[in-house]
Amino acid sequence: MKTHGSDETPFSYLVKVGHISANPVDVHVEADKRELAGLAELWDVLSVEKLEADLKISRWKRDGVRVKGNVKAKIVQACVVTLEPVESDIDEDFEHIFVPEDSKLARSPSMDAGEMVLDPDGPDLPETFTGDTIDAGAAVAEFAALAIDPYPRKPGVEFEGHIEDTGENDRKPSPFAVLKDWKKE
Repeated sequence: MKTHGSDETPFSYLVKVGHISANPVDVHVEADKRELAGLAELWDVLSVEKLEADLKISRWKRDGVRVKGNVKAKIVQACVVTLEPVESDIDEDFEHIFVPEDSKLARSPSMDAGEMVLDPDGPDLPETFTGDTIDAGAAVAEFAALAIDPYPRKPGVEFEGHIEDTGENDRKPSPFAVLKDWKKE
């Protein structure tokens, strides 16, 4: 995710880092019609009817910023079976940390051999930013996009005549299989 300016994402809410205190500030953001149309194009869905988020923005450690909140969206996608419109509701809690690009906190933990250590169940690495501004709106849009169902289906619709391949017959036959019935006379 880029956090440099509003021209890189259809939905943007810029926050000056210098104005953030240790006490969380409550912020409500909501996309307008133009931003909803841009998000629909970006996410490749039929339409985005609503995108809003309630955020708590606060200082994190010395020079970082924590954006914690809940994003709600209503989108319309095409059913993967019938191509008919399918409405989906998104309701996701998220937390995202931003740190300046020169911060020691931006470096990922590594082992002596130079390997990166990542815990798949642990928190995400902090996102870096340049300058004195972060884009909380881009973070909201990113977390909403991550919650979109990649294969939306109308309720009760199934694939007709679909046979699931379990992979059991993927093994190559042995080159000696042709000799199993061969008998020496």
